[in-house]
Amino acid sequence: MKNTATSVVIALVLIGGAFIFTKGSPKSANGNIASANNVTVENGKQIIEIKAKGGYQPRTSVAKAGVPTILRFNTEGTFDCSSSVRIPSLNISRNLPISGLTDIELPSSNVGTLKGSCGMGMYPFEIEFQS
Repeated sequence: MKNTATSVVIALVLIGGAFIFTKGSPKSANGNIASANNVTVENGKQIIEIKAKGGYQPRTSVAKAGVPTILRFNTEGTFDCSSSVRIPSLNISRNLPISGLTDIELPSSNVGTLKGSCGMGMYPFEIEFQS
């Protein structure tokens, strides 16, 4: 009985913490947590920076459609499968260095969602291009 009560308390704390953590986060059009501050503009191109290690952060990015775009992966001691990036709809497959920045130029995108993942398909990410 004591173990069950302890398990219930732990579960409630974890659920409550997740609710508090995501409550104030901006939402994208599909309701996922949107990224904050990972899209910048340099020399007329938008740069979407994604950290790759144990998955991709942020998992969902929001960018402007119709703007030249660079997808920049930042690795720091990345040895897992997130060091291999795939974007099937654009026929992109790239191995990332253990540490460093890797830029991938994307063709001008229409409004919609671009989906990618690690080489094994375990860690997904998406970019929502909005007008």
